[in-house]
Amino acid sequence: MAATKAQIAQEKADKKKNISLFWKIYAVGIGLVVLMFLLAAWEVFGDLPDHTALENPQTELATEIVTVDGKTLGSFYNDNRKPVKFDDLPQNLIDALVSTEDERFWDHSGIDGYGTARAAAFLGSKGGASTITQQLAKLYFTEQASSNKLERLIQKIREWIITSRLEKQYTKEEIITQYLNEFDFLKQAIGIRSAANIYFGKEPDSLTVSESAVLVAMLKNPRQFNPYREVSKEKSFNRRNQVFYQMVRNDKMTEEVKDSLTALPIVLDYNPEGHNDGMGTYFREHLRDWLKTWAKNNINPETDQPFNLYNDGLKINVTIDHRMQKMAEEAVYAHMERLQTEFDHQQTRNKTAPFTDLTDNQIEIRLQSAMKRSERWREMKKKGIAEKDIIKSFNEKTDMTIFDWKAKGRERDTIMTPMDSIRYYKKFLHTGLMSLEPQTGHVKAWVGGINHKHFKYDNVEQGTHQAGSTFKPFLYSTAIDLLHYSPCKKLPDGEYTIPAGKHGNTKDWTPKDSNGDYGNMMTLKEALAKSKNTISARLMDEVGPQAVLDRAAQLGINTEGMDVVPSLALGTADVNLFQMVGAYGVYANGGIYNKPVLVTSIEDKNGTILYQYMPESKDVMNPETAYVTVNLMEGVTRIGSGAKLRGSWATKNSFYKEVITDYPYDFKNDIAGKTGTTQNNSDGWFMGMVPNLVTGVWVGGDGKSIHFKSTKYGQGATMALPIWGSYMKRLYADETIDVSKAPFKKPEDLSIETDCDEYEKTQNSSPLGGSEDDDSREFDM
Repeated sequence: MAATKAQIAQEKADKKKNISLFWKIYAVGIGLVVLMFLLAAWEVFGDLPDHTALENPQTELATEIVTVDGKTLGSFYNDNRKPVKFDDLPQNLIDALVSTEDERFWDHSGIDGYGTARAAAFLGSKGGASTITQQLAKLYFTEQASSNKLERLIQKIREWIITSRLEKQYTKEEIITQYLNEFDFLKQAIGIRSAANIYFGKEPDSLTVSESAVLVAMLKNPRQFNPYREVSKEKSFNRRNQVFYQMVRNDKMTEEVKDSLTALPIVLDYNPEGHNDGMGTYFREHLRDWLKTWAKNNINPETDQPFNLYNDGLKINVTIDHRMQKMAEEAVYAHMERLQTEFDHQQTRNKTAPFTDLTDNQIEIRLQSAMKRSERWREMKKKGIAEKDIIKSFNEKTDMTIFDWKAKGRERDTIMTPMDSIRYYKKFLHTGLMSLEPQTGHVKAWVGGINHKHFKYDNVEQGTHQAGSTFKPFLYSTAIDLLHYSPCKKLPDGEYTIPAGKHGNTKDWTPKDSNGDYGNMMTLKEALAKSKNTISARLMDEVGPQAVLDRAAQLGINTEGMDVVPSLALGTADVNLFQMVGAYGVYANGGIYNKPVLVTSIEDKNGTILYQYMPESKDVMNPETAYVTVNLMEGVTRIGSGAKLRGSWATKNSFYKEVITDYPYDFKNDIAGKTGTTQNNSDGWFMGMVPNLVTGVWVGGDGKSIHFKSTKYGQGATMALPIWGSYMKRLYADETIDVSKAPFKKPEDLSIETDCDEYEKTQNSSPLGGSEDDDSREFDM
């Protein structure tokens, strides 16, 4: 039935009414949105950041440690954020970011109208509307997204307002850079540079398109799409491939390239950057202490407060060479694992392992002392727990993670009592290595121990150890200086006594040699090479212990508290590896002492120089004396305890196969050095040098009662020298590292003969069998 005119009129009226209602609702909706924006702008819902906060968003910036070869060694931080500039970002990363997160980024003004409408129409099922600028606003000014819908709407409105302001304040390039610098990729990787360093072991500008896609994939949810977590590897893989799809969709990648890349697995080069992770952990900790003092005494003009080591974005330029540090650590770990295996094997026959020559009561005293010095004891004491309860807890089994050379990652989980763990940790042998460029004093490598997480004590700078025969070059150089002795001068190798009452002796002193072979005439070069204590005693009697102590002090050794007695000749005093390397550097540098330096400069976050190192050099030794002493020490590596450095044969001795790391070394160049071994084998040393690099190595136990029983295993030539040899072999294999193979520089006006053939001719030409400038005093056989 046809509609009546009245019905048609009514329908038209209803339609008109509905349209009017729609526009009224629409107007009200628009008005409410505008009102909400106005209220937000008027800060009814809370303060909006002012223009200064938008110009300089307050983010914590990590202090970055940069090596001499431009690599990041580590950071000090609350948040591990190391900002980069837009020019440091690869194009593939920018393309992946924009294609995946904000396709119309370059065209909109912060709010994507099309994306917002789509998100509203499909309730977010076909993608969100959040632009890169909005995400940046959220990172900067929304601490936590609210779960309450109304509160989240208010947060969104605030973010929109901030977004529009950010777009006015910054260029598109600056917005991308800030966003990537601010995002938390987890695993202590805040910002794209930390993420590239930690997940792929490289700087952002070196990221491949696949690596960039992995990091962009994490922007959606860094935990859910994290490539390192086992449970999220597959999701990370699939999300990365989705990034490739988005890049094809936006003409930033071809289908062919996409198809080839999607089939490839994600390959990580994971480099954690915790304070106990990565390279140079002991060096970084030493540096932290130095920087704390520096920061206290220097004011940040932006805050009028002392610089903050953890969030002011300082850049610390250090002398460490990243390549050399890596090789030093590799050499240390390779040898110490083998040496520990041998030590553990020998301890299976020791009923008081790992202690030697101690009674049960003495061992208990040491363990109790270690317990009261432990971190666990200090923490429980701080909480006010009674001492008897603390002691009881040390004998209750608990879950713990312990260091183990053989375990994956050198850690394993176990159950044991804290007291058992103390004894367990006592068994480990420890080490220190420091490498220095003597011409500048620049420290090139620093390895303070075997694992910083489990063994905090730094054997480079904190520890002092008995020097053994590494102290003898101080004696020999004193004799060269005062007596003008040649390395070719011969002395009788017979037992020698310095009587009571002479040179501070309280009783007769007659040092012995381990081999008991006496009665030969021997050159000084042979005597030092073979560490003859008898000849050292003769030289000490000639020059006196005070002169030797003075010489050591001139070379930078802290001699305070050392006894002025003849036994100094045998290295009875405790010394510091840091100082020993600096002292040996004088010999390699022609008598000039350069104070070891670690930091060359400090920059603020804008690149302004805040600190510049001024070299501290002084002449402390005649160049002739320095060269002749070096010539003496060359004998150690040719005919003495360091001769295995020149070996080119493969030994059949099973011990060498297991312990002498990277042997044979087959060095042909000039090398000067000195081994050192203490009387009970508790300390093993090797100090070795070429013209432009001096490296010292110490190895020993946690206390003098923890040591090898025989000199075969406990000597410096077995414990420490292999680390030096392995390290140098690695350095020489890398042609990009300038480590000299040249002879040591000979002074032009050298008056002391170092060629023993020529020296003999001079001796024979004299009517009395001696040269004119030779000391005429001789010793009885």
